[in-house]
Amino acid sequence: MDSQIAKIVEKYGNDPFRLMDILIDSHQYKGFVSDEDTAQISDKLGISQVDVEQTLTFYHFFSKIPRGKYTIYLNNSLVSNMMGQAEIAEAFEKATGTKFGTVSEDGLFGLFHTSCIGMNDQEPAAIINGIIFPRITTYRVRELIRAFRSGKTASDMIISFGGGQNQSDLIKAMVTNNLNRRGGVIFPDYEQGSALKKMAGMKPEEVINEVIQSNLRGRGGAGFPTGMKWQFCTKSKSNERYVLCNADEGEPGTFKDRVILTERPRLLFEGMVIAGYAIGAKEGILYLRMEYRYLKNHLEAVLNEFRQKGWLGQNAAGISGFSFDIRIQFGAGAYVCGEESALIESCEGKRGEPRNRPPFPVQVGYKGSPTVVNNVETLCCVVKILVNGAEWYKGMGTKETSGTKLLSISGDVKYPGVFEIEWGMTIHEMLEMAGAVHPKAVQVGGPSGRLIGPNEFKRTICYEDLPTGGAMIVIGEGRNILEVVKNFTEFFIDESCGSCAPCRYLTVILRNKLQKIIDGKGIMKDIDDLVNWGRLMKSANRCGLGQTAANPILTSIENFRQEYEARIDKGKEFETTFNLEAAIQESCRVVQRFPQI
Repeated sequence: MDSQIAKIVEKYGNDPFRLMDILIDSHQYKGFVSDEDTAQISDKLGISQVDVEQTLTFYHFFSKIPRGKYTIYLNNSLVSNMMGQAEIAEAFEKATGTKFGTVSEDGLFGLFHTSCIGMNDQEPAAIINGIIFPRITTYRVRELIRAFRSGKTASDMIISFGGGQNQSDLIKAMVTNNLNRRGGVIFPDYEQGSALKKMAGMKPEEVINEVIQSNLRGRGGAGFPTGMKWQFCTKSKSNERYVLCNADEGEPGTFKDRVILTERPRLLFEGMVIAGYAIGAKEGILYLRMEYRYLKNHLEAVLNEFRQKGWLGQNAAGISGFSFDIRIQFGAGAYVCGEESALIESCEGKRGEPRNRPPFPVQVGYKGSPTVVNNVETLCCVVKILVNGAEWYKGMGTKETSGTKLLSISGDVKYPGVFEIEWGMTIHEMLEMAGAVHPKAVQVGGPSGRLIGPNEFKRTICYEDLPTGGAMIVIGEGRNILEVVKNFTEFFIDESCGSCAPCRYLTVILRNKLQKIIDGKGIMKDIDDLVNWGRLMKSANRCGLGQTAANPILTSIENFRQEYEARIDKGKEFETTFNLEAAIQESCRVVQRFPQI
């Protein structure tokens, strides 16, 4: 029995719902979680070893075996590849003498690819022992590996600090904000606590009505009316309700929440308090992706500040009988946890596997209780709405889409970063604003969104025309659209929770068919197959992420079909034949059964 593992479990009150925290701390303690550790944790929590095992093996940043004294995760998302990731990967392999996906023989270096780490505005980027290293060059790779061989830590190799709070004592990160446009809602200065003061003079239903009147819609992409969601939650009979903030931000190409968490955490936490009061919750949880763990001390300090000011805890915000507090729950690397029910499962210490609906989270959510899940940007908007009023908020944007939107713009642009715009900007205006370099296409809303060409650059960014969660990847002339689509499809293969067979298998079949076309071995029917099978994904998977996994293929064929057809020799059509009788002869011989076909 490992006494340190026992202390970690006891730290979380032997609570199975805190399994994620227990595994994170155990992993940090020794660099992996062994079978013996798994058995000990299961015994202390009073749950089966299988329950611990399935959580441990689900998340990207957990391991059952050592991953090296220096564990290097290099982002292999589309934008990282566009910015020279392949050259950086080669430099790491050469410097360490180790291939990606392996640990060096001396146990010193582990090289691993990982999906988007929220740094698409400063690629290529890597995480080394929890430290973010942005804009890596081949020289920097050699410098790092030499330093590590001499015994220096990853923290020792922080050579500069990014702007704003990134250079504060609680963060000290090389990450830059790249906040290129401050709009009218999220980033203007405001009097902290002013929304809570106003809330204290309102009834919960009055708060909800103000949010409903503002026409605020969820900023995660689906766009469900925020006030209506809160109202539905209050109608679910229960003595326990919860507010969960989705800060998983795993969609390749998005990084806006990173900047809010760095520069405006008080705005976010104030929004969570307002949501807690409105629905009658006692606890709020900020679900934060592991890639942003470097912000932990910074965020915990703000929460302690809120407690000292009386904005959290007993009689929160000075309201008698309103008890509310917030804790941070880290994920461990799983894109699917951006789906709200999968996020709830992860908060409960389980695999991040989406639930069947109904019931919806506002009916049966965290610990079986009514739960509101909003994202970071949405909750920040709530604060300004309460301070300035619903009519003020509706004065921005379009008729049906109120307020502003944060865009994370990356790729082939001069000014990658975060831009706060009013809804209603055209794609063409957005490209001009970001300094796009000969744009050929834009991936709107990340891989699960829509790949558009110049014929759609006049479209408007709003829910009545072109909705988006905020990720905007600009793809310039000279880029290979099919290679772009392949990268996105491989992302969905890696990040599928594996629950639904179409998402588990059909994504691989689609990728293989796509590769066949890329290799110049495709026929025209292959394009039709991609379309038909892609459409099947939309109806056969149970969660929104699985249903959109074929979007890169479907929308690229819709707008760039000529690039598919250019890879096909139209003078050749290959007849595919299959002889069932011949195919089963070997198996029939083994079992000595020869059926009549």
